[in-house]
Parts: sequence; C-alpha cells; structure tokens
Amino acid sequence: MNHPIERNPGTTLHLDWIEDLRVNRSAVERRTSTIPARRSVKKDWQAAWLLRAITCIDLTTLSGDDTPGNVRRLCAKARQPVRQDILDALGVGDKKITVAAVCVYHMRVPDAVAALQGTNIPVAAVSTGFPAGLNPFKQRVEEIRQSVAAGAREIDIVITREHVLLERWDRLYDEVRQFREACGEAHMKTILATGELGTLTNVAKASMVCMMAGADFIKTSTGKESVNATLEVGLVMARMIREYRDRTGYKVGFKPAGGIRTAKQAMAWQILMKEELGDEWLFPHLFRFGASTLLTDLERQLSHHVTGRYAAAHHMPMG
Repeated sequence: MNHPIERNPGTTLHLDWIEDLRVNRSAVERRTSTIPARRSVKKDWQAAWLLRAITCIDLTTLSGDDTPGNVRRLCAKARQPVRQDILDALGVGDKKITVAAVCVYHMRVPDAVAALQGTNIPVAAVSTGFPAGLNPFKQRVEEIRQSVAAGAREIDIVITREHVLLERWDRLYDEVRQFREACGEAHMKTILATGELGTLTNVAKASMVCMMAGADFIKTSTGKESVNATLEVGLVMARMIREYRDRTGYKVGFKPAGGIRTAKQAMAWQILMKEELGDEWLFPHLFRFGASTLLTDLERQLSHHVTGRYAAAHHMPMG
C-alpha cells in the first residue's frame, strides 16, 4: 500500500536546532522497557500486524558470497513472501502482498532489477563505502550514481561517523546533502550506525542534521556493528522525526536494521512507531525493517495462526 507523500527537500543547516538537544538515557530506557511487555495486539489483529510487518521489510542480502542465484531466490521470496495457502486461509489470498524492497550491494543491483521485473518492488542498494563509509568521498558519490544508473530506486548511504563524534555538523550536513543530490529521484535512507556514535544525544543530533540535509529515511544501523537496532535508539530517532515534522511539515521515514529476527521484536517496533509517530508510520512509505531472517519467523507465526501449530523453518524457504 503506497501513500505518495511530499518528499523531504531538506532545509538549510540550523545549528540552533541541535545545540540544545539533550537525551536523558534513563528516561528513554524507562519508556522503552514497557513496550515488549505490552499485550495490546489481540489474536485476531495479530495476523494483520504480522502481514503489515512483511510489507515493510527491506529483504536484504549483504554477504561477501552473494551470487546472481541467491539474489534471484531472494527476489522470488520478495514477490511471494507468504505461502499462498496461508494467505488463502487468512482471507487475503487475492491481495498482492510483497515485501517493501530488496536490498543488495551495488554489484548485485542488475541481478535484482532483472529478477523483480514486472513488479513494483524497488531495489535498494547500500552505498557510499558501506559499511564503514571510509572510501574517498568522490568514489562514494560516484557509487550512488552508478547504482541509480543500474536501476536502484532507493539508496542506503552511510555517514562518516567521525563528523558526529567530533561534532562537525557542517561537514556531516554537506556530505549528506551531496549524497542526496547524487541520488536524484531515488529515495535516500541515511544509516547513522548508531552503535558507533557514543551517546543517545549524538544519535539525536545526527538524526536532525541528516533530515535537514534531505534524508528521506533515517536508519539505525548497517547490521554490521556490534550493537545494531535497539528500541532506545529507535525512540530517540522517532522523536527527532516528530520534531522535524513539527518544525518543517515534512515527514521522514524510519528504518531499524540489524538483529530484528522475530515477530515479537517486529511488533515491539510497530508499537513504538504507532505510539510515537502515529499510524502512518506503520506503512512502507514511512517505515521499513532492514532484515534477512525476520520474514521466516513472521511467516511461521502466520502459519501457526492459521493451523494452531508451528511449521518447521524449512517449510518457509527463502525462495
């Protein structure tokens, strides 16, 4: 389900917006600790939430041994993420349920584009020297352009963490602004690598600067850091998205990535989005999961909802 929204064009760099930002870690931890314990989604609605989660997945493969074959298999799963018999039993067999996007390295973009022909599923490419983001700057910008030329409609960029750690907000802003220009019509998801930013206050400030620079989405992690998506970081980023919307009127999307493997975890993120940002952030135009194994558990839980028993994981093949 796509809701066209006006794209965030960014703003000039307002240093006063970030100077006063302070995050109280203990208050954040108190708030997020209540979310996984919530029992607010009852059984009948649970299947609907699980299906919604599937439509928000950026189905991802980012391995050094990726081949055209395993990308094709991933794309087949993206087209048909839930077995037809399960969809029929849920009464949604006639709905075209797909994942939100397929996310791959630049080299695999042509394979994914070819495998997804005839669908509306976009290919997202990780770029700008993913995951460390330490390649020469011109090379990072050129990588974006080449992925867009190869057919990627979304680009997941990584920032230079040093700019955040040294509070060089003008350098961070200029970098992300140039990445956004290189993306052109392709939507840009800006990966903060929050596990490497030191403090939640740094996460808040980096989020705001990247949105001012024109990010369409802000994303927690590459999935390659030692600490990836946490609800604490998610709460801070969601509140920055809300503040940016209040200041500018523009809506920016959010993507947690790394370590989200279970339906229970997915629903905790959905509850966080609903409570902090509202129902619109439950749809793929403003919310994505970066995940490679989450889909298996979501499909397994849907199977259990239908049959009353758990299927073995090998009955939920990835393509």
